[in-house]
Amino acid sequence: MAKLVFEDTEEVHELANGAPIAEICEEAGVPFACTEGICGTCVIEITEGMENLSEFNQEEEDFLGDLDNERLACQCKIKGGLVKIKF
Repeated sequence: MAKLVFEDTEEVHELANGAPIAEICEEAGVPFACTEGICGTCVIEITEGMENLSEFNQEEEDFLGDLDNERLACQCKIKGGLVKIKF
């Protein structure tokens, strides 16, 4: 099981390895609009565990430009381990 931690609230959620993170992020208050990686509403900052998320996809590359510590929550899956995010 993977763990997704919201840094601001210290909420911890367990997810199956390979699960999308969008639903948990939306429940925690991350705003969503299109859910297709076009609008960028769901940008989150990864503060720990970037290596535990799926690879950047084309939608993220197009929207984010610099592939640094930001991701689109609607496009990410958690591979395993621990991921901490801020939004």
